Amino acid sequence: MSERVMPGRADGLITLDTADALWVDLTAASAVPTASGAFTSSPAHARAGYVLLGCHVVATVRVKGGQWGVPEVEVRRAAAELNAVGMDRQDLVRIGPFRGAPRQECDEETPLRWRRRIAGELQELGGPERAARREVGRPYHLAGIDWRRMLVEQTRDGTQRTWWLPRAVVRLLDAAEHTETQWVRAARTRQANAAANEPPSHPRQARDADGRQTTSPEDPGAALRPYTKELEGQLYSVLSRKPGTPRRVAGWACAVCRTAPATVLDHCHEHGYVRAPVCQSCNTLERPDHLYSNDIRVANRYTRLFHTDTDNWLRHWHRCPGCRARTTLPLPHLAAWTAHTACRPLRPTHPAPRGRKPCGVLRVSWTGSQNAPRSCLLTVTVDFCPSGEHRVLAHVPYREAADRFRAWLAETAPAVAAAAGPDRLDGLPTQPRPVIADTSGEDLELF
Repeated sequence: MSERVMPGRADGLITLDTADALWVDLTAASAVPTASGAFTSSPAHARAGYVLLGCHVVATVRVKGGQWGVPEVEVRRAAAELNAVGMDRQDLVRIGPFRGAPRQECDEETPLRWRRRIAGELQELGGPERAARREVGRPYHLAGIDWRRMLVEQTRDGTQRTWWLPRAVVRLLDAAEHTETQWVRAARTRQANAAANEPPSHPRQARDADGRQTTSPEDPGAALRPYTKELEGQLYSVLSRKPGTPRRVAGWACAVCRTAPATVLDHCHEHGYVRAPVCQSCNTLERPDHLYSNDIRVANRYTRLFHTDTDNWLRHWHRCPGCRARTTLPLPHLAAWTAHTACRPLRPTHPAPRGRKPCGVLRVSWTGSQNAPRSCLLTVTVDFCPSGEHRVLAHVPYREAADRFRAWLAETAPAVAAAAGPDRLDGLPTQPRPVIADTSGEDLELF
């Protein structure tokens, strides 16, 4: 990180133009690309009293001569936080377009609203390639991050375009939006308190000895609090209708990754119980990739769900009392686990430049329902085999799949397995709800 003294500095403050140059200089080696207009280009606006850099708030201060400045030390702190973020450009999250309006649990009066901004600019300009040709020199930044350089466009069926960003960037922008909301709320509270306490004859904005005045609070608001089972055992159908639930959810950190702000209540569609508040990134990560209501692809993200971050996800899924009591998973997740983990030795491989490569794409479908386990059968197949040889790999009865999962759970996550078992059936619905499959791509609150 650069430690050189920047021009335009006065009592620790630097001008916005100088801050722009410093921001780019300090984040040159960051895994997340940054933009040169972080302080001077929309949506940054000095008169708002702050500028977002990643998930860090930097207060703007008006100095003598009418110029705006920011504390240099805060710019350096924000750059250090961003430089510490790792990013996998292959781990993508879909951000649109969806058939409905983008859903965001945020303060509508805060300006970031990054999903709406990105969707609006891409739809207005006709897609990322056309927009890049029309406005080559224009900076596209949100919270100092150049999202245009990381946007991935994919096409389905030759017609439907979808837009994707790396998961690390989605979490960063979600955290920035949460930080901004907390900052604005804190500012309003302070202004209301100041207006109530000070005499009418006094000016509302205090000035220091040098004539400098500030227009924003000194801290961005309350920190996210960890989730500690406050909603355990509650039904989603009841809790989701209570006034103030979205605001309450936004105060928690994601119960899975524990870093990003929570935005939705994840719940089990088979039993109806709330699991925990999670961020949109984690909620998207666990969502089954439905082809049809009873047919899912086994995507690469299951490597994280059942290998890299296994303990966190198993603990999260078993926050549902129904799944915990039966020591199993909702049917789509159990089907994905059966194909991805239990049937791994059955998957053929083909020669590749660096060894051998797993064949095609795994897919699993099922007939029947978990409510009638004797008639429920999982079928694991391979699609898109290069040689066209492999189709059905295995037929696995539901009860066999559940037994295999219980044995694997006891070996992989003993603490989770120890908390489950048939002795905890009290209070469960006598008739479990059937699986509700949503294949529209709009609802993020799935399984």
